[in-house]
Amino acid sequence: MAGPKRGRKGLSVFRAAVLGAVQGPTELLPVSSSAHLRIVPWLAGWDLEGEVSASDRKTFEVAV
Repeated sequence: MAGPKRGRKGLSVFRAAVLGAVQGPTELLPVSSSAHLRIVPWLAGWDLEGEVSASDRKTFEVAV
């Protein structure tokens, strides 16, 4: 198993779990669940733009 890429933090397990916990229930509601993956980090003050590449963020959104 390969380790994380050097120079890039990536998405922590805690943050991924929080985003997954928000994404799951919002899939059942008539609201934009993808927007929650943007709003929660913004409200929490997480800088995902600097930690995770755009393609990796999109892959995470699709996987969740």
